[in-house]
Amino acid sequence: MQLQLKKPIVFLDLETTGVNVGADRIVEIALLKVYPNGNKDSKCMRINPTIPIPLEASKIHGIYDKDISECPTFQDAAKDINAFLGGSDLAGYNSNKFDIPLLIEEFTRVGIHFDLNDRKLIDVQNIFHKMEQRTLAAAYKFYCDKDLIDAHSAEADTTATYEVLLSQLDKYESLKNDVDFLAQFSTVTRNVDLAGRIVFNEKGEEVFNFGKYKGRLVKEVFKSEPSYYDWMMKGDFATNTKNVITALRLKEFNK
Repeated sequence: MQLQLKKPIVFLDLETTGVNVGADRIVEIALLKVYPNGNKDSKCMRINPTIPIPLEASKIHGIYDKDISECPTFQDAAKDINAFLGGSDLAGYNSNKFDIPLLIEEFTRVGIHFDLNDRKLIDVQNIFHKMEQRTLAAAYKFYCDKDLIDAHSAEADTTATYEVLLSQLDKYESLKNDVDFLAQFSTVTRNVDLAGRIVFNEKGEEVFNFGKYKGRLVKEVFKSEPSYYDWMMKGDFATNTKNVITALRLKEFNK
């Protein structure tokens, strides 16, 4: 099966120093660009994160400090990566919650504004979880009948994610081979910020999606406990999340 595309779509996967979107850095990035005519182009590179890679992270993806000491930093590679992504839609495995927000955080650090407004985002993990509830390795075995060799290698995970999506389209008649449909279907929450710390409730109001105030209106919490806003601004939350809560706070001040 070939994806029906109106414009290119880039499948991406990141290996990182950890799982904190606001503080951790990329150590490897793999990009697979699929064009409307079915042609593909790929790019995979290791990145010097400029901070030590924790041993726990290295044991997962197999990349150690010595492996990236001579690699370019994200600042060195940012323009090339941004150009490759171009005006493409984006897809990945758990990408809406992790890879895309962390990538945008890296772009923000080097002064590049990466706009998502005209891009569709497909999260293959969310499709999988709605249908089968499994990990990527299990998804690859289930849908493609293949063992995922070199799991947690960004390049292997990216290729597997692309193949899983194609197999999902073959397996489920209810899935439309349409990027708009897949982007909507693979969205679990209506995020206000990229990381999903703030989401819309059923009434379209902004509420917290984590911590002790999960489900509470942001405006009410900031009104009753202003220090919570200060705590978030000083914490390791992504820049995008901080921009969102600042905008929400200012909106209430200006009423």
